[in-house]
Amino acid sequence: MSSEKPNAAAFWQTKSLPDMTPQEWESLCDGCGKCCLHKLLDERDDLPEDAPMQLGEDLHYTHVACKLLNTEQGGCRHYPIRHRFVPGCVQLTADDLDSIHYMPPSCAYRRLHEGRGLPSWHPLLHDGSRAAMEAAGMAVTGYPVTSDERDEPSEATIVTWPLHDCD
Repeated sequence: MSSEKPNAAAFWQTKSLPDMTPQEWESLCDGCGKCCLHKLLDERDDLPEDAPMQLGEDLHYTHVACKLLNTEQGGCRHYPIRHRFVPGCVQLTADDLDSIHYMPPSCAYRRLHEGRGLPSWHPLLHDGSRAAMEAAGMAVTGYPVTSDERDEPSEATIVTWPLHDCD
């Protein structure tokens, strides 16, 4: 990954999300790890327990992360084969864009879908470096996070920092 020249239009500025190549799509993920945090959804009496989150429902992030998340360096320990270990792991595709509201506000896919563009700290804008992202507090590596093998998500584990977004 390399920085784009100031006058060169980057693929995320010229293509819609569904028109991106698989490599372009994957490169949008900044590796922040926020989507790897367990979330709690307020009780819903009118929907089955396994029903997807609906727009307007309250989703609460916890400091409990998937067992595959490398909480010290960020990123999934087994990303290409993660579904072997965690069958319910997110597999975000262009078909999911209408329900992307469950992703954190800082997520590049969500930001682009909402017409907000990439944030100034995104690794694509920094030759692939995570330093600006971590300095902006946008990666789970800057916060105390526990593995789901040691902690169970509950109201006591709810945190608000994953909802932080900037520029």
